[in-house]
Amino acid sequence: MNWDDVRIFLAVARAGQILGAARRLELNHATVSRRVAALEEAVGAKLFHRLTTGTELTAAGEQLLATAERMEADMIAARAEIAGESEEITGTIRIGAPDGFGVTFLAPRLGAMTARHPGLSVQLVPVPRSFSLSRREADIAITVDRPTEGRLVAAKLVDYTLSLYASKAYAAERGLPSGPAALNEHKLVGYVPDLVFSPTLDYGTEIWENWRADFAVSSAMGQVEAVRAGTGIGILHTFIARPHDDLVPIAWAKPIRRAYWIVYHESMRPTRRVQAAAAFIGELVEKERQLFV
Repeated sequence: MNWDDVRIFLAVARAGQILGAARRLELNHATVSRRVAALEEAVGAKLFHRLTTGTELTAAGEQLLATAERMEADMIAARAEIAGESEEITGTIRIGAPDGFGVTFLAPRLGAMTARHPGLSVQLVPVPRSFSLSRREADIAITVDRPTEGRLVAAKLVDYTLSLYASKAYAAERGLPSGPAALNEHKLVGYVPDLVFSPTLDYGTEIWENWRADFAVSSAMGQVEAVRAGTGIGILHTFIARPHDDLVPIAWAKPIRRAYWIVYHESMRPTRRVQAAAAFIGELVEKERQLFV
């Protein structure tokens, strides 16, 4: 198989459409379509179903995808070995993260990584969603679950907690609930249930079995700002809420424990910029682990 055709096949598989792959590869749409057709002829099988909304891998395409990713990993490893450890770390690294961790913790600190590696360009995507590493939506993802499927490398970063908070203004006006049942008398700020991207983040009933949000926000940072504004009582990330003097924790609520994981695709293991970024994020968390306690 021609590696260039395999590389284009991977781009189409990850983009889910020929046009998107062409843009990413900076090639003509017709060129990408022609190279995919050449690869299909070489392997003797149809690799994509062409749909009005894009492309979808056939069974043969799914089978080839695993082989293509191994070829890609070998190519990455070979380039890294040839380049040698003395070569400057360059290129672009995209890091996906939940908005709370991404905005509050990573955004103020990742700039130091570009100071350490001047040739490295960093893209931080702090949004409340999951990232497909096989489709290269991110090179590194911070997740709230350890992945159980796919060819992924994962390491636990840190445990964190969430607790029940109200604003001082809300407490002065409405008082604080004396226990879970008393939450029925208060306005609650929470998440949008059908937009929660992981079951791990559906934690309301761990505070109160009848938890329901009167005001729902699909991002952790949005929930913090709503509670600070006095909209109601909410379950907030402790490391985000603690620095705000206008928030008060509700003492009887038992903290909810969760964890952050750092994850990247196995094929990216030999890539020096991925290893450098993963190590840097690990250093940041280790240095300030007390923030999450």
